[in-house]
Amino acid sequence: MLFQALDNKKECRSVYIDGSIKDQPRAGTLTRTWAPTTHFFDTRVEYAQIWCDGKSLNEVCPPEIKARWTEINARAKAYINSLNNAQVDLKQVCIYDMLPEQFLCEFYDLKNQICASVFETCERPTNYDFMHDLLIFLKKMESKSLNVQIENLNFSDIKVRQSVSKIKNSENKIMYNPWATATGRLATRTNSFPILTLNKDLRSSLEPNNDLFVELDYNSAELRVLLGLLGQDQPEEDIHTWVSSNIFSDKYDRDQVKKKVFAWLYNPKARNKKLNQHFDREKVHNLFYKNGKVMTPYNRELEVVSEKAVNYLVQSTASDLFLTSAIKISKMLEGRKSYIAFCIHDSLVIDFAAEDRPIVKSLVEKFSETKFGKFKTNFSMGRNFGGLEKIV
Repeated sequence: MLFQALDNKKECRSVYIDGSIKDQPRAGTLTRTWAPTTHFFDTRVEYAQIWCDGKSLNEVCPPEIKARWTEINARAKAYINSLNNAQVDLKQVCIYDMLPEQFLCEFYDLKNQICASVFETCERPTNYDFMHDLLIFLKKMESKSLNVQIENLNFSDIKVRQSVSKIKNSENKIMYNPWATATGRLATRTNSFPILTLNKDLRSSLEPNNDLFVELDYNSAELRVLLGLLGQDQPEEDIHTWVSSNIFSDKYDRDQVKKKVFAWLYNPKARNKKLNQHFDREKVHNLFYKNGKVMTPYNRELEVVSEKAVNYLVQSTASDLFLTSAIKISKMLEGRKSYIAFCIHDSLVIDFAAEDRPIVKSLVEKFSETKFGKFKTNFSMGRNFGGLEKIV
């Protein structure tokens, strides 16, 4: 049964169902809605937003109700503006208590109609189950506020002032968009805390709500993914050291090897006979690129020109592999004080409570287990995000 969540705060939640607003709907009756909300998500619910590949409600609104949908959104903005003009602190009140129930029912009835149209006209994506888990994972992160200490920053620096302005507009919450990039790599939404572009000088202003930050990240995830796509075993040691020894016979040091590898990996026109022998890009291209599309091991279908096929394949697969591991860690932390604070590309940062110290080894082991074998995992910790120190 279709429903829409009225979800403002943990203590301010209800649903629109069967033409009315209910505080406690009967268990099992809620089956389909637009998307998970910050405090209201259920793993058994089907989400229309995934069915339409992340398009907005405006984009998928049926033509026959478009005018009504546009008009009621304008009314919603007018209500919000009037509350702001009246200096009502919307952080302290439940907004749904401030709006007429008749208006809310009309608004959510139209939203139900849009969802029904999506379920009728769109096909369920092949990677739906993954996107379902990912969307819930991202909403759980969004429900937590970051501990940001900006009082001692150097406000004479224009870059600091610009970043602080973005931070203040974010309410210290990270809002990810899983559909913003062609490969599926995460981006942040407008008014999100700018975690993906945060100036390094500001990282020390980000402190844990618990005892410390713990960071897990893969040792050269994308190069290891390329090995995995070829069906090859994963080196146990640092992969650049392994390449230096096994491919270049220790002719170059680690940093030189790293530069050579990435200059070759991300440039489809680059040629390096020794790297091509061990990391056969042509073979990978032929295995996963058909009829102008890449089909990744995570069931993403990417339209891309032939020259960029391997790059898109590796980047998308590495992103989904990391996010799959992040979701596993999130589930391991359910019911504990520690929780995932944020992720940056292939780096996962946990707001860690000292009482959960006994599970650290298990977290690292679980994170290391991937579709392509065991990935070497770096483990870092620190009292703030700028002060993370690598342990192993």
